[in-house]
Amino acid sequence: MKDFIKVMKALSDPNRVKILKMLQHQSLCVCEMQAVLDIAQPTVSSHLRLLEDAGLVHSRKNGLWVSYFISDGSSSPYVASLLGNLKHWLKDEPEISRLIASLSDLNRENIMRRQSA
Repeated sequence: MKDFIKVMKALSDPNRVKILKMLQHQSLCVCEMQAVLDIAQPTVSSHLRLLEDAGLVHSRKNGLWVSYFISDGSSSPYVASLLGNLKHWLKDEPEISRLIASLSDLNRENIMRRQSA
């Protein structure tokens, strides 16, 4: 039951659901998620820690960047079931559609230049 509760708690925040919906389309780094969601970097990192702890996302270091991507669900039947269903949920939600549309305009280098200026 502990694993089930951990997954459900991870999905209990709208920003974490938005992160998962974005990661269904492509892997992203923290700065990209921060730019799209318009929330502070420590907040994004905190959300990602909870999602990773629940087995919903994984990360991979790639040079200077740490990319986050959706889990394959092999760690838990709860994760597999919820991620499978989440693919079909919220498709018509305007805010989710806007977030997904904005992903095509992301450029890590430009985001970092703007943040350091």
